[in-house]
Amino acid sequence: MPATEIKVYFNFRSPYCYLASKRMFGLLDDFDVRFDWRPFGGWDGRSPPERAKIKIPIVRQDVARWAKRMNIPFNPPPITTEPTRAGAISLLAEEKGLLRSWVEAVMHAEWGEGRDIGQLDVLRDVSKAIGLDPDQAAEAADDPARRQHLQDNARLARADHVMGVPSFVIGDQVFWGNDRIDFVREHLQALGASKS
Repeated sequence: MPATEIKVYFNFRSPYCYLASKRMFGLLDDFDVRFDWRPFGGWDGRSPPERAKIKIPIVRQDVARWAKRMNIPFNPPPITTEPTRAGAISLLAEEKGLLRSWVEAVMHAEWGEGRDIGQLDVLRDVSKAIGLDPDQAAEAADDPARRQHLQDNARLARADHVMGVPSFVIGDQVFWGNDRIDFVREHLQALGASKS
């Protein structure tokens, strides 16, 4: 039986994607699945700027509670942090077999250490740490084709009825939020996709 496909919609600027990054790759460990990686850039998949201003204080309280429960650091990055470059490089990391390392390292740098992942020097540091060529990463960061790919993913998300990030889509089932990963697991078990 072929591996079950999970479409993963993700924006590196989302603190809920930070939380999800700590658990979502376990799906690959425990189930016969493959990720169809669909990262976004900019504001795609997130609340628009006007709404975000209202939400940020409450979201930070909520994520701080989650981080404490998960025993992970939570140090928000500068409010001006822009995620598009990280998303574009993630496409390169996937091609090189380093997607998991990239996602986990970038999200830790951003939300664990409070670094601005919109800055190339930060992304070069992360690249070097995980064994991704920093020059290739810098080139990928602003590559127009990769940036277009991010925009195309936003269009695909609308077709999949995705309302936010992180979202995991399996067939016609949409699981929205880091706290829905348990439901993803239950659904995969029901599909008979467990490895054990």
